[in-house]
Amino acid sequence: MFRPVLLLILLLPLAEAHAQTSTAPPPASPAPAAKATPAAPVVSGATTAATTSGLTPKVTFSHVNVDGPYIAMTFDDGPSSANTPRLLDLAAKDHIKLTFFLIGENVVHNQKLVQRELAEGHEVGNHSYTHPDLAKMSDDAVRAEVQKTQDAIIAASGYRPVLFRPPYGALTARQRAWVAHDFGVKIILWEVDPLDWKRPGPDVVASRIIAATRPGDIILSHDIHSQTVDAMPKVFDTLLAKGYKFVTVSELLAMDKGPAAKPSPPSAAIPTTRVPATVALIPASTQ
Repeated sequence: MFRPVLLLILLLPLAEAHAQTSTAPPPASPAPAAKATPAAPVVSGATTAATTSGLTPKVTFSHVNVDGPYIAMTFDDGPSSANTPRLLDLAAKDHIKLTFFLIGENVVHNQKLVQRELAEGHEVGNHSYTHPDLAKMSDDAVRAEVQKTQDAIIAASGYRPVLFRPPYGALTARQRAWVAHDFGVKIILWEVDPLDWKRPGPDVVASRIIAATRPGDIILSHDIHSQTVDAMPKVFDTLLAKGYKFVTVSELLAMDKGPAAKPSPPSAAIPTTRVPATVALIPASTQ
């Protein structure tokens, strides 16, 4: 009687344990590891800008967008022993700065004038050695013209020009790019042309410059012509009275605010004076 009861008592805990084991939920499977996201490639900001903007550095200037009444008065084809000293005296009297684009052959014969131009705070630039039409010449010939003039100016003054103005404004887009790159120069053209090479008289030269000039302009003239220098007292005095400030071309470029609308044209009475140098208007024998 007691043995079956005792056996039942012993077996009952085992049965309960088996029941709990069989009814418990299976252990949860481990969650799969999160899939790593590949890191974005590192790209140089400068490289990105260069490849996405499609812009190339500007190397040619005839007008600069400036915040103020600043202009650059430039003189080509000197130094002239007959005219440049008088022009320098006028500039010193009015405390203004000019830029001279020099012919290499003339530099060789007028080294002291180059030294004086720089000593008095003016800027000198390269205008080729013999004043040819560079657009019609081979790359080697163009290189020789530019290099010989650089060498002549350095020999005369120790200064290496950073500006180049092609004679007649004649230089192809491809030539402009490699000349600017290889010689480390800006290509400087002009916005105002008084056509002083035609020798119309000092009053006409002065009137054309005064009527056409706008802030940010680069103005073309020639200190090899006495009439041009004769016109400068009126030009300087009138433009100064209007509030204009004369700076060198490099100073003007340093003020550049970037692209802007073209300046307003002058009155129709003088249609030929505001002439950006996009085409060669001047015969090879005259400028």
